[in-house]
Amino acid sequence: MHFNPVAITHPSFSLNRRQAFAAAAALVAPAWAQAQKADWADTERAARGQTVYFNAWAGSERINAYLQWAAAELQRDFGVKLQHVKISDAADVVKRIRAEKQAGRKDTEGTVDLVWINGENFAAMKRDGLLSAPFAQALPNFQWVDTVGKPTTLVDFSVPTDGLESPWGMAQLTFFADAQRLPKPPQNMAELLALARSQPGRITYPRPPNFHGTTFVKQALIEHAPDVKALAQPVTPAALAAQAAPLWRFLDALHPHLWRGGKQFPQNSAAVRQMMADGELVMALTFNPNEAANEIAAKRLPATVQSWQFAKGTIGNTHFVAIPYNAPSKAGAQLVANFLLSPAAQARKADIDVWGDPTVLDVARLPAAERARFQSASRPGQVAVTAPVLPEPHASWVDALEKEWTRRYGV
Repeated sequence: MHFNPVAITHPSFSLNRRQAFAAAAALVAPAWAQAQKADWADTERAARGQTVYFNAWAGSERINAYLQWAAAELQRDFGVKLQHVKISDAADVVKRIRAEKQAGRKDTEGTVDLVWINGENFAAMKRDGLLSAPFAQALPNFQWVDTVGKPTTLVDFSVPTDGLESPWGMAQLTFFADAQRLPKPPQNMAELLALARSQPGRITYPRPPNFHGTTFVKQALIEHAPDVKALAQPVTPAALAAQAAPLWRFLDALHPHLWRGGKQFPQNSAAVRQMMADGELVMALTFNPNEAANEIAAKRLPATVQSWQFAKGTIGNTHFVAIPYNAPSKAGAQLVANFLLSPAAQARKADIDVWGDPTVLDVARLPAAERARFQSASRPGQVAVTAPVLPEPHASWVDALEKEWTRRYGV
């Protein structure tokens, strides 16, 4: 059906161009919606009976339990088997998919149907043509994603997603400590350095390339870079030298006051959290603003623990799921991605007692019944005042920073 918007008239008035386009869109929308609905019904039929091998980080028992719940729901409602392939680093999955492409594996001859991903790993897969065709915006539940209030749902570490990955959850660098031992927490990296000097050996961060450790380094970079805007561009040797020089001076000053004199670093954030719980450290860090509340609910941390973010903001991003170019069960993978975006799945994921991972949805736009799923009272350990989200540097900075950090401080 073809419309000439400018020609739409009425005996008593004429439409301007904007009004005419709106009128035409209103006429076309029902037909378009029906076509979309039919296409999705085809996807659901194709997905039934498929097994979706979902390669996802397995470093958290509560996340693993959430995926077990999702698997049961998908099997019951859609006849799709979700198989959690437990991994420790998505970079290893990217390497495997790249090797499969180099070996000439065709479009349905891969070993991965869906991968939990973001940042430099997404950038590498996009650059090397390792992803399936754009699919995210075609998912029925994508309509509820808060692309305006949460722009990182469309831009991943300064790299446009172009529909090649579907948003799953939000993350923001957050610190937590027992308020009885640290009543006045640091509000920036300068105050953190002062705290480390006053309490030597009581602060640390995970060793990069652990992503929590790298995020700590990136936060310090953003606070010290002479030109923050330069971090949104692909890294060059000259940019690294110019923008990171103050970062290395800061870390040189900080490290002697860290746990074990900055000569050793914990392997991950879980180790830092445990050392804080044991009283060895005064504070810990996470990328989930609700982690401390979750740990308090599980009685692994005392209710006196408080969470905070630096006053002027901390790094935040979105984590996604993506479908490789050679996924054997592409329809099933799309169905899983859509399910993970559903209000029911997002609300359960956001539940402090389940996972506590913040939603990517615009809850205010949801129908009342779905919106009610997200309503809950404030819990001990939650961030009292949410700080601004600072954008991630371009994905290419990650590898450059990790290599230089290792050269300078690796043991």
